[in-house]
Amino acid sequence: MEKALWYLLAGTRGGENRARIIRSLDERPRNANQLAERLDVDYNTVRHHLDMLLDHGVVERGDEDYGALYFLTDQFGHHRDVFEDVTEHMD
Repeated sequence: MEKALWYLLAGTRGGENRARIIRSLDERPRNANQLAERLDVDYNTVRHHLDMLLDHGVVERGDEDYGALYFLTDQFGHHRDVFEDVTEHMD
């Protein structure tokens, strides 16, 4: 997970938006449309970032239906300190 977080947040374009998505989901679960609205980012961009976060085990979907909520995974929770360290280096 540590390598994945460094890659997703500091090693590729879009890391800032992925960090914003993670922080927003830390407040409460949200669907892609809610995230796009809250972060003022295009819906398709949010979906792209969510797919990357899903692929690396950072977030999980609540279900397969329209409007599915996204949650941070327990695995991410165990590596929250790494997330904070990475985001400190992004500023």
